[in-house]
Amino acid sequence: MKQIVYQDAFFITRKLGLESDLLADKKNPAAGPRGDTGRFLFRQYGDEHLRIPISYLIKLSLADVLGSEQELPDSIRETGNRLLDHFSNDNTSPETYSFHVVPLRPESGMGKAIARETAKRFLLTQLLVMYANAKFRLTASGQRAVIYAAPTTPVRQKELNACISDAFYRELFMSPCLSGWDKGEEKHAYMALCHQVLSRSQLNAVAKLREAGIITRNLVILPSMSNTSLANNGTHLSLGSMRISRCLGDEFSGFGRADEKYVGDLVIKIAEHFMPLFVGTYSAAPYRLDFCDFHPEKALAFLPHELDYTHLRMIWRRWKKKAHLKVFGRPITPFGPPWLDRLISLVLGLKGDFIGDFRLIDYFVALMSTDKSPALDGRLGNGERLKSDLSDLGVFDKKMALYLLYRLREYHVMGFSGFEGRHYSLFESLADDLSPAADLQTLINALAFKLIAQGRIDHSHIPDTPFVESERRQIFFGRAIGIPTFFVRCDTPNHCLRQILKRCRRIRASRRYSGYLRVYHDEYCKALLEILREDAHDLIEALQLDETIKDLERRLADPEKHSAWGKLTGSILKEIGAASAISVNAKDFNLVAEDYYRGCLRRKYLEEGLKVLEEDLRKLDAQWAGNQRELRDALHCVLLEGSAVSFLLSNKDDVLEETIAVDELRPLIGLVLISIHGDLQQASSVLNGMRREEQDEAPIHRA
Repeated sequence: MKQIVYQDAFFITRKLGLESDLLADKKNPAAGPRGDTGRFLFRQYGDEHLRIPISYLIKLSLADVLGSEQELPDSIRETGNRLLDHFSNDNTSPETYSFHVVPLRPESGMGKAIARETAKRFLLTQLLVMYANAKFRLTASGQRAVIYAAPTTPVRQKELNACISDAFYRELFMSPCLSGWDKGEEKHAYMALCHQVLSRSQLNAVAKLREAGIITRNLVILPSMSNTSLANNGTHLSLGSMRISRCLGDEFSGFGRADEKYVGDLVIKIAEHFMPLFVGTYSAAPYRLDFCDFHPEKALAFLPHELDYTHLRMIWRRWKKKAHLKVFGRPITPFGPPWLDRLISLVLGLKGDFIGDFRLIDYFVALMSTDKSPALDGRLGNGERLKSDLSDLGVFDKKMALYLLYRLREYHVMGFSGFEGRHYSLFESLADDLSPAADLQTLINALAFKLIAQGRIDHSHIPDTPFVESERRQIFFGRAIGIPTFFVRCDTPNHCLRQILKRCRRIRASRRYSGYLRVYHDEYCKALLEILREDAHDLIEALQLDETIKDLERRLADPEKHSAWGKLTGSILKEIGAASAISVNAKDFNLVAEDYYRGCLRRKYLEEGLKVLEEDLRKLDAQWAGNQRELRDALHCVLLEGSAVSFLLSNKDDVLEETIAVDELRPLIGLVLISIHGDLQQASSVLNGMRREEQDEAPIHRA
């Protein structure tokens, strides 16, 4: 648990509301406090101390700001109180979700609106951390909280994990789930279960590698009983339909849960064919693997549970070839003893490999169906049946949520009907990468519904067998690794995949695998782009996404310059002063990447947030403050005099350098809250108008 210690525990528990968060059940105060309260409150040298995760620090910081601004208008204060619940503790890192539902409409810029909300949320988070470091005297006591976006587990955390037990790892890094959950202890126990299951699942993968013929000798390096994959952070992007949600809420609509499940599963299967377009293109997780890391039981991570043996063998053979793990024409992998592997690497010049999106390999991204229980056949309860099967096999636990690349958000669970994209790792820019990624996800969603409505694709066209499922997902994982080709059966029963392959160039029969076609990943993605232009031309025009398609074409044509992995890798190499990732020692590259995420990239996100805020404040100064009494009073309360933009610009450099004083931070946070309050009002107005006009063509967003 990444944590801070604050001395004035009485102040925190009473004034800022930690007392209520320490309840066993927030909805039932009579149940008393949590049983683990002693973990957080303790006495040392006669003084009371508070030990909390950094993720919870954000909430306390916001609560302190709200408590300090006594004259803040009630509506702005209510907005601030509402935001407290959006800073939750989950897994091992801070987690936030959108402050409001963002309407996706052409006139509001589609994905640009999502990027703006995300940038503003990141800005508020950074300001609150700066405030906490100063106001709670963390810096003065030798502590400094830092929150930044990173897609993979830090190197030192992995090294520590290899030295300690799984129970001790959970004590150190599993969040206690103080915020965001009514029964925090139960949620904490659930996260411990997830860690136990994923750790043992990777260990169980060794047997599958033996059965697949990838491990051919008795000497193996067993994965640790403690796994760090829950720290591999990504962004989840959910899109929903107002009309479908409204129909599901109307018992007389004729569209119920069974219909939602049938159509939803089919949309997911169609969308999975397009997922390779996102990998490395819009988000990435650049990572260096050393030769010593190329034990298949470690490098392949969770892939044995995600792919069929046939595709697993194909990927492993091609990966070794990409990494040049050959000596005198024969492939070679590490033997086991670290000193021996380092010696072999040095003598033979074996450097390992560079991977564009390692998070997608090092995390359990998607559960593979079993022969008896397909996950996406359109039947109610299929996910529960699959989890039960996998639980019996020791791969998963039926208490956990179903892991998928693209997941149905069911109305009876979420309160809206939609789909969650879980394939995003790290964006190089919120404005330049998150925005078009959201647009493309919206377009693919709409195209899938169009193909279903026209009767061009149904469940029979994409059979629900583990092999067919693995056949389409191998493309996604292969692209994450960066291997150039994949193989598909000539007689594949997947009609959707066959239609895509008809448009692929440089495709030929495989010489190595009889009955298979060899396909280039780059050509496959270009074929997907061609399909979007032809089959979704009307949707592109209606949603005004022509520039998004042109941007995608640029990324595919010159990935080193325009794609997320190219831009991220280039920036990291610039920090190192190297020409290529493979020329740098693996550990050195990964450590510099972490420094880049923690420093330069965090500053870039912060600059994007400040730019968005500046645009909003110019509107406040020019229009809203003159027309709306509420916002005018709020501005006067926060600043007393002068313009909001002038105040921001005068403090911008201090914010970027993190030298801004608390007395300047408090009004700046107030300005962000006023801006967010305006966003909430505007979004509510748009959504209410859409409901009144019964317009549901534009999806809605929750993240």
